[in-house]
Amino acid sequence: MTGVLIVVFALLFFACILVSIALHEIGHMVPAKAFGIRVPKYFVGFGPTLWSTTRGETEYGIKWIPLGGYVRLMGMYPPARPGRRDTRLARFADSARAYEWDEITPEDIANNRLFYQKKTWQKLIVMAGGPVMNLLIAFALFWSILGLHGSWQPQPVVAEVQSCIIRETQPTAQCLVPDTPAAKSGIRAGDRVVEFNGVAISSYPQLTDLIRANLDGEARLVVERDGVRTPLTPVHTVVTGVPDKLDPGKRIPAGWFGITPTSVLVKGGPGDVVAQMWQLTEQSAVAIAQFPVKVYNVAVDLIQGKPRDIYGPLSIVGASRAAGEVAASSAIDGTDKLVLFGSLLAAVNLFLALFNFVPLPPLDGGHIAGALWEAIRRAGAKLLGRDDPGPFDTAQLLPVAYVVGAFLLLTGAVLIIADIISPMQLL
Repeated sequence: MTGVLIVVFALLFFACILVSIALHEIGHMVPAKAFGIRVPKYFVGFGPTLWSTTRGETEYGIKWIPLGGYVRLMGMYPPARPGRRDTRLARFADSARAYEWDEITPEDIANNRLFYQKKTWQKLIVMAGGPVMNLLIAFALFWSILGLHGSWQPQPVVAEVQSCIIRETQPTAQCLVPDTPAAKSGIRAGDRVVEFNGVAISSYPQLTDLIRANLDGEARLVVERDGVRTPLTPVHTVVTGVPDKLDPGKRIPAGWFGITPTSVLVKGGPGDVVAQMWQLTEQSAVAIAQFPVKVYNVAVDLIQGKPRDIYGPLSIVGASRAAGEVAASSAIDGTDKLVLFGSLLAAVNLFLALFNFVPLPPLDGGHIAGALWEAIRRAGAKLLGRDDPGPFDTAQLLPVAYVVGAFLLLTGAVLIIADIISPMQLL
């Protein structure tokens, strides 16, 4: 029965991602139509057409391979400039340009219905509309979770004092004399930490940061016990390895004290959501920068039969399977399952938005970079009193787009295979 539930919830999550992709493309299509750009096609998926219908001048449909989507905007490639050099790159660009211009009509040109004819700010809105839609979805999901349910926040109040330092050569069960800094300091369950090395403590994350930065230095704590401020015995924190905040797969040296905090369910507002998304954005930026290396490591681990790194990348298949396992787990209650399911979907949308902002074609960020470069060229020409250089010929970037596209196809295939053969074990 558990296996059936995993499949059901995995398919549900997969469907939610497809809805997110569909909304991403709507984020492009709506402003494009508003600015008068002709939009002949809007599809979810790739490959052969499963279903389609035409409304007005746009064909809407679903393709057989549900791993993406696209909206076609007419006039992405401007006409070739007269007198340009006849190079291999120019001929390559012209071949792609000719394919698109076969469907462009004189009315499209006369009525200013082509993408390249639009102003820079309009191009930026159209191309940023997709990622911004994913950001809005992520924000709405996170706000729903934080506003309606809340999140468990650690407090600077001690729930448990760890007695023994865990060492490879000495299991915890063999620890006869408490040896953690916390145990030696005399701190007790129920104590609220109010001061660390002279610094007033207002939150547990602040306390954690101070302890980590302390390494093996002296630690002087003051706690509030039964309403009375009580200084503890000065001790030295010990150095251990902890996950880096921006790259959890990397361990860094940090100070360690040895307490477990209490946690309370705290609801938040839009500001708290923005702060949460900003922290995830920083982590995602590091993950995107390391993406090629991480995918390579996934391939190597798969070949060598090693378990998956829980901080490694997932495909849409892997993310759906992980969501299915969470939703079907008996170790998590119903409300927390819904929260984790929604949080994972929000995180996927945030990552999709940030990934699409990477300034490389065929990603949205590549087109945004092209529009900005066009604006810079025109502004520079105007400042120097030169003729308008015209629209930037994005067709010249097609070799880059093909390389990036091939890379994305290859990495997608590697991750999907790994997620099927060697799935990540989250629970």
